[in-house]
Amino acid sequence: MITIKNLRREYGDGDARVVALADVSLQIEKNEFVAIMGSSGSGKSTLMNILGCLDQQSAGQYWLDGREVGSFDDDTLSAIRNRHIGFIFQTFHLLPRLTAQQNVMLPLRYSNLDESSARDRAAEMLARVGLGHRLTHRPFEMSGGQRQRVAIARALINRPKVIFADEPTGNLDSKTSEEILDLLRQLHGQGQTIVMVTHEPEIAAHAQRIIRMSDGKVVEDSSCHA
Repeated sequence: MITIKNLRREYGDGDARVVALADVSLQIEKNEFVAIMGSSGSGKSTLMNILGCLDQQSAGQYWLDGREVGSFDDDTLSAIRNRHIGFIFQTFHLLPRLTAQQNVMLPLRYSNLDESSARDRAAEMLARVGLGHRLTHRPFEMSGGQRQRVAIARALINRPKVIFADEPTGNLDSKTSEEILDLLRQLHGQGQTIVMVTHEPEIAAHAQRIIRMSDGKVVEDSSCHA
């Protein structure tokens, strides 16, 4: 699903140059649940931004589902993000004036689905994450865990090849965090490829593989229980 070779990301020039990624190479297979771990400044977020086509490398190669995407222009990368990638963020990024169903429908604006079909698919995704009864509720009417479930439903709406989750439980209490991680494990069990960024070992332990980063490099790549 994902292959990167000698991936490098640098910012600035001369004495101000910062190496955020230093020749990183790895593979992530279809239907893997991978956690990328590291402290602040380790390079984990930079790596996820490149894998999610939100940023581009300074050097090296990146293949996503057999396509070398590292040299694509912004419009092509935007289309790949919309059609093949789902994002889950720590801060949910829901629009407060829209209902849960309308928030989930947002990525479909650039699809060929008609309004009725888009509504039906959004309702299906919300039911899949246990919120079939909350279609008309707005974010302020829901708990943090429910808002994150809406965000997960939105990430699933285009049936992505891979979901990138950036600290998905960072704003949640321990009980709600466990519920969200259970949901991610269920999605993985249904065939979804998931790449999760976290700095917490107990969160990373829910994945089947942990990649640890430090100073822009992979320092450990190990399997754990699924």
